[in-house]
Amino acid sequence: MGIKYCISVTMLGICLLFPTNSWARIKMVALPERTKTTVRLNHPNYTLIEEERTLTLQKGINKVDFSWNGVSVDPDSIRLEILSHPKDVKLLNVSYPPNENALVWEISSPIPQEENVRVVYLLSHIDRVMSYKSIVNKEEGQLELKKHMIIRNFSGEDFDEAFFWLGDSQQFQETIAHEETRQLLTESLSNVPIRKMWKWDSQNQPWDPEKIAHNVGIPVQYRLTNSKESKLGNGSLLPGKMRLYQVDHQGSTIFLGEDTLNLTPIGDDADIYIGDSRDIVVTQRKLIDQDVNVRRNKNNYVVLKDREERLETTIENFKDQPAVLTLVQHVPGEWEMKETNAAFEKKDAYTLEYTIAIPAQSKKEIVLHYIRKNIR
Repeated sequence: MGIKYCISVTMLGICLLFPTNSWARIKMVALPERTKTTVRLNHPNYTLIEEERTLTLQKGINKVDFSWNGVSVDPDSIRLEILSHPKDVKLLNVSYPPNENALVWEISSPIPQEENVRVVYLLSHIDRVMSYKSIVNKEEGQLELKKHMIIRNFSGEDFDEAFFWLGDSQQFQETIAHEETRQLLTESLSNVPIRKMWKWDSQNQPWDPEKIAHNVGIPVQYRLTNSKESKLGNGSLLPGKMRLYQVDHQGSTIFLGEDTLNLTPIGDDADIYIGDSRDIVVTQRKLIDQDVNVRRNKNNYVVLKDREERLETTIENFKDQPAVLTLVQHVPGEWEMKETNAAFEKKDAYTLEYTIAIPAQSKKEIVLHYIRKNIR
């Protein structure tokens, strides 16, 4: 089991004295050990292996055998890179013996010499899972963040003192055997600033919670920014499960919940859902909903029209502390703004996002008045 890698020198005289089938395997000698192995785990679906080895080449044509019995290597992905003398040492051709998990490289060397080479290939059944553990302080303004990488190796290959690379210069040296799963603490951060956010989406939440038989909660999230100012920003936050705990007033740790952290590039925000809150109530009503600028054809059929709509959203904060609500509105098709009393950000052509700060024990009203145009 495992990847093997041998070298031999082919001599014309031997071939003439002992003729064999053209695909017959040559007896290989001098199995070179890896001098460095890099396992690149930055892609979510593929694992790239880079092995560096030192070959002892003879003058002339050298045959190097690369086999992978019991290991799931993608044969089409294998390539050989000449490192020490790329101008003098040449890879002439590659042959694939039938019915074998192997290939043979023919390498030409002008003189006997040591040659450093790199073998690169895609390997299956080895991957990584990211896991995050956060402890939020009782004021809910900061958290301690621990990043863990779980490596699962069922590839058939052992990796001794290999470099595991996650991308964005995140690299770790570890030993992991076949059929071994290992969890590594990759980073531990303290006093990471967060913001507690409430989010109401007009497509997902009821407009009038009083008409709902059960209590309606507003989704609550912690938002952290992947930036240097937030003590992050060294690389993208990779997808993984985030478990959140909090220190209560007695100093004990309680479990808040868990969510899946999406890929978060440098500079972007990560929103972590922790549950629903009934301390914020949002009620929305449509006060105007009428056709305007109706256009008809010669048979008096309506062919195009506009539609005027006016929404009024009431946000009530029953907490003893101020809160920040993200209000998401959706306006389909082509539209024109007539009036709004708060700043918003266009997330795309049809989605508006308001960030509303509500003082403790108070309420705010947001107006959104627009014309949907050229409706058929």
